[in-house]
Amino acid sequence: MSRKYFGTDGVRGKVGTFPITPDFAMKLGWAAGTVLASTGTKEVLIGKDTRSSGYMFESAIEAGLSAAGVNVALIGPMPTPAVAYLASTFRADAGVVISASHNPHYDNGIKFFSNSGTKLNDQQELEIEALLDQALNHNAMQCVSSALLGKVRRITDAAGRYIEFCKGVFAKDLTLAGLKIVVDSANGAAYHIAPNVYRELGAEVISINDKPDGVNINDHCGATHLDSLQTAVMVHEADLGIALDGDADRIMFVDHNGHVVDGDQILYILARAAKRKGTLQGGVVGTLMSNLGLELALKEMDIPFKRAKVGDRYVVEQLKETGWRLGGEGSGHILHLDYASTGDGVVASLLVLQAVLESKQSLAELVSGMQKLPQVLLNVRLTANNADEILASAAVKQAVIEAETVLGNNGRVLLRKSGTEPLIRVMVESTDPEMSQTQAEHIANAVRS
Repeated sequence: MSRKYFGTDGVRGKVGTFPITPDFAMKLGWAAGTVLASTGTKEVLIGKDTRSSGYMFESAIEAGLSAAGVNVALIGPMPTPAVAYLASTFRADAGVVISASHNPHYDNGIKFFSNSGTKLNDQQELEIEALLDQALNHNAMQCVSSALLGKVRRITDAAGRYIEFCKGVFAKDLTLAGLKIVVDSANGAAYHIAPNVYRELGAEVISINDKPDGVNINDHCGATHLDSLQTAVMVHEADLGIALDGDADRIMFVDHNGHVVDGDQILYILARAAKRKGTLQGGVVGTLMSNLGLELALKEMDIPFKRAKVGDRYVVEQLKETGWRLGGEGSGHILHLDYASTGDGVVASLLVLQAVLESKQSLAELVSGMQKLPQVLLNVRLTANNADEILASAAVKQAVIEAETVLGNNGRVLLRKSGTEPLIRVMVESTDPEMSQTQAEHIANAVRS
């Protein structure tokens, strides 16, 4: 069965537009609480990013969970991976994150984690959706008796606990002393976390975009808008720059020359470091969007590589199937199951910094062994929910065939709909950057028409 409300990263959309409304959030909290309670859940941890709408949805989900007889622990603004970790630390049975990750402030979303820090499985999400439809269509949301209502508490030391967890990932015989780092927190959930982690490990930190006001999250900053970080690295003559997104589950770097180091390159650095130390278990999992240059660079080191569907949940599934530990996406979702059960930007950054120190090379030198193939990604925004119809159209299929004919064996085409936004993503990769751009625009024009 296909899911009706849950996408690849929970339920997400524009605030005030169904399903991202307070009444839906309350019923979602009730439906999720009912399903989770049936398996023994007694308490759910709720975290959020810095969007102003987070207050509204926090209250609504809290009410729904309480109505289902589930206790709630509130931790306030906190990175998505922190919620996954803290749910286990505080012995909660599940976690909820209210965030739209890298999206603008006017979007928001709701995602659930199990008590092991992994996202709910498809069967649980389908059960939640079935109950949710009953509540939406028949006003069937039933409150438990007053004596059984869930209670609510607020946790005040969550940030400190997560900071200590992150520092514990870093080798105890190393220090960041002597490194100057610019940190861009995207005015998001890690604004009070990430800079402190690097400072406490000894780095000189210049912190930017760390003053959230409820609407400036991801606003021309963070992992999806690297211009301000690149400028700051050059102005401050820093060793490198680190950018997180709004909920800090993805990471991007800028080297001392101002050049971007993306998720594919980060995977290369981590795989190379693990291979040299003999700690790499198996190979690396990327996605259909991973740059061919990553695959070729890993092949040179005799490191196996597999591609999963786009979305960190599918990377995790592939890692579990293979027994491998390292995977991720070019967008900066990096997963290392030895340290975290979900993508964690701060943890991934510390592993890269450790590789820099152990190799005694700069970030630019470390990444130089991987040559990225020119890759063009165009996002075509849709005005209606008709992505499947467009992808199946004869005109779009013909445009893809024409592009693949031109590229031959020197490139590849990937067309897919976004799981979180009303977009169709057009990706063309080849040895010729002009050819990639031309063919991507050719396909994008077919999609638009």
